[in-house]
Amino acid sequence: MSWTFLTDRLERVIQAIEHATALDPPSDRLQQLTSRLPDGAVKDVLSGSPLGHPLHPFAVTVPLGAFVSASTLDLLSADRRAARSLIGLGLLASLPAAVAGLSDWNDTDGAERRVGLVHAVSNVAGLALLARSWSLRSTDGAGRVTSTLGLGLLGVGGWLGGHLTYALGVGVDTTAFLRPPTDWADTVEESALVDGRPTCVDVGGTPVLLVRSAGELYALNDRCTHRGAPLHEGDVRDGCVTCPWHGSEFDLSTGAVARGPATRPATVLEVRVVNGVVQVRRAEARALRLNPVGA
Repeated sequence: MSWTFLTDRLERVIQAIEHATALDPPSDRLQQLTSRLPDGAVKDVLSGSPLGHPLHPFAVTVPLGAFVSASTLDLLSADRRAARSLIGLGLLASLPAAVAGLSDWNDTDGAERRVGLVHAVSNVAGLALLARSWSLRSTDGAGRVTSTLGLGLLGVGGWLGGHLTYALGVGVDTTAFLRPPTDWADTVEESALVDGRPTCVDVGGTPVLLVRSAGELYALNDRCTHRGAPLHEGDVRDGCVTCPWHGSEFDLSTGAVARGPATRPATVLEVRVVNGVVQVRRAEARALRLNPVGA
């Protein structure tokens, strides 16, 4: 079997899931439940805002490590008690990981939401089999096959999770490949800016947010790092701009996340006024952002 054959079949499967509108009604119902997760500090922690990266990928390492270790003991050791304890640990650790994942999923739509639903269902089914394995092991030590099947379903869920991140960009900084100018570039007349009213300008194909607040000029990438919302459509108050979609707040002067669910800071540009014209530039650029193909 060639790699081309395998990848072609996998791509067909994922495309079918992405376009499966039959998944929308159950997604709507589940999203009504996940929307009840409280905003503020709880949502920020579940999103991973204090960490600077999403919490869910980090949280799943503990249950996966426990389950894989249990399977390894099943193969190499007769210590059934230790394997059962590891499965129990994995089941407990999966709870916060699942809640964090649901919190992230709540902020998706369309194809991302459909893939995320199947990802969640696969993981729940895998965990159910592992819970059954844990129960069976309490009597006669049976349950190795059940735990293997459960781990296999978690593998399917992990593959779908990888697709969500690496193919669909869920959890990735949506501004990673924006290319703001590294040399000073003209934007608009300073007189066109009204205090407290954000304005979006196109600078060489990059949307840039300009705003005057409390007499100071600020410039940031106009896309929210969380899901790509246009920041200029949000409110400006207390030195921050609020994302119009999910309520993330970014400090105008530093770009720091003042409130989640965003985890990555907004990119702040240098700004100045020359002959009445506002100019912006990015003082420091990262190689991959400026030259994504490495040519």
